[in-house]
Amino acid sequence: MTTPTPPTPINYAQTLDLRTKRVILLGVLLGLFLSALDQTIVSTALPRIVSDLNGLNLYAWVTTAYLLTNTALVPIYGKLSDLYGRKPILMFGIVVFLIGSALCGLAGEPFLGNLFGGGIEQLVVFRGLQGVGAAALGSVAFAIIADLFEPVDRPRYQGLFGAVFGLSSVLGPLLGGFLTDQLSWRWVFYVNLPIGLVALAFIAAKMPRLASGLQAKVDWLGAFLILLFTVPLLLALTWGANGTYAWTSPTLLGLLGLSAAALVAFVAVESRHPSPILPLTLFRNRTFAWGALARFLIGAAFLGAILFLSLYLVNVQGVSATAAGTATIPLTIGLIIGSVGSGQIASRIGRYKVLMLVGLMTAALGFFALSTLTADTPYNGVVLRMVLLGLGLGPALPLYTTALQLAVKPWEIGVATSAGQFFQQMGSTIGTAVFGALLTAGLATQLSTNFERAREGQPPAVQAILTQNERAAAASAGGGFGEGAPAGESGQDPAAAFGEVRRQLDAAVNSGNAAALGQIAQNPALPQGFREGLGRIPTEALATPEGRAGVQQTLDGQFRAFEVAGQKTARVVKESFAGAIANIYRWSIGVILLALLATAMMPNLSLPTRRKGERAAPAHVEV
Repeated sequence: MTTPTPPTPINYAQTLDLRTKRVILLGVLLGLFLSALDQTIVSTALPRIVSDLNGLNLYAWVTTAYLLTNTALVPIYGKLSDLYGRKPILMFGIVVFLIGSALCGLAGEPFLGNLFGGGIEQLVVFRGLQGVGAAALGSVAFAIIADLFEPVDRPRYQGLFGAVFGLSSVLGPLLGGFLTDQLSWRWVFYVNLPIGLVALAFIAAKMPRLASGLQAKVDWLGAFLILLFTVPLLLALTWGANGTYAWTSPTLLGLLGLSAAALVAFVAVESRHPSPILPLTLFRNRTFAWGALARFLIGAAFLGAILFLSLYLVNVQGVSATAAGTATIPLTIGLIIGSVGSGQIASRIGRYKVLMLVGLMTAALGFFALSTLTADTPYNGVVLRMVLLGLGLGPALPLYTTALQLAVKPWEIGVATSAGQFFQQMGSTIGTAVFGALLTAGLATQLSTNFERAREGQPPAVQAILTQNERAAAASAGGGFGEGAPAGESGQDPAAAFGEVRRQLDAAVNSGNAAALGQIAQNPALPQGFREGLGRIPTEALATPEGRAGVQQTLDGQFRAFEVAGQKTARVVKESFAGAIANIYRWSIGVILLALLATAMMPNLSLPTRRKGERAAPAHVEV
């Protein structure tokens, strides 16, 4: 086994002038913005996309394909950027991403024929190609900061990268909705092209190669094994979380088994290769090991906060699914302030660990505040909780990256940076699956308890409807809730579901039309007991004014029961959602406290400082 050739240092942090650095930084930020924006802009257009391409059966795969390739390739790109330079890997990523974007916009067009199947199948494949490019954008961009800037300056620029993610989460839903409504959903993908070309121009013109100088062979077997570990694991977690397969199904168990076997093989291969994709020696570094664990935990808590807060806003506060993304703007504002502010402060005081600890303690307070959410919490109260959580999670975006980069050798910066990002993304995926299972179990318990309380003291007719609504709501809870909480057999609130039926019944009774009454009795949206009652109304009762009045009186009583049951069901569903989601945030407190403990175990390193008129310690070396 040969040892990789040590690199010859070239310090771009000191040799490049500030203007050139900023031009390069602008190009990198634009490229990163593309990757971050794509994750939010597409979600708004998805309903229109699957409608046009007739692809409801592959709805989730449009997102899953992007997630799989994006996450799995991150550590591979990080190593390749150490070997071949940041510039070629970044430019390759942007080009692949733009090709994928253009093809996504063309999905379903006649000239593509039956390539990969129909239009939705084409879109899934092209989204996977987008993810291949996006992985390079995300993994390499953060490492470039270490190449361009001295350690004391890195946190403030890493904070800008965190702000890009926050900005994209605000602009994505707004821009996606505007382009879909005013032009076409295809422009959700085409909009990437001009931004990406501008980013390419800046990078091609101004960025040097930015290679670490490490001379070694690529660990292709390790790269294959990390893909074989990551992709089956992500598939199993995604399918288990969304209910596609049961957790004990042979499919999921097989995928998890394959992933575990690949992980064992990966560790064996990496321990013997002279230049592994992920050097196991990094885990002997306390800063890297504890920092990677902290980022894994923060990833789980971070995405859970966004996902379940959106569910709360939709199902309890009544925000539309389309507007749910923009409704989390207060959280985004807190994230941007926390990210940029912590980076600026760290660069000034020369310390970052204390800011990370304060940020996590603030996040724990934010999760505690969210754990007190109820069905009656005013929206302004939700906003304050979101801002507090964002302020706490914001410092995690720049400072952990800075810590990892300072703790490793210059030629390991790319692989260490991408590995930290990989652990955070894996934490997000695993956390979503675990919290999703907790939500389903908690929601079922909450529904049972709250429906039982709602039935207390109610007339038998109301109790019967509530019992039926409970069964429907429990069935929906088992498969996950989307926009609007189902309360009846049709998945609608009874008061709304029976409004039109009430008008039809009034017309049929007043006209004495027994045939129309019989037709209404066949409506599957009506409760079984009510349909049977309609079927038992004798035709003779509709023949006289007195008989019709009696029937109308009976129906009035039944519909009053529907109205009461509908109001109580809507209340129960809101209370149940609020209670189940608040419980998720209680678990999140524990996750963040574990991240706090892991961070506390990191060495108390300081940023190199400089006196006035002096240069700080070198940031990076390269040939």
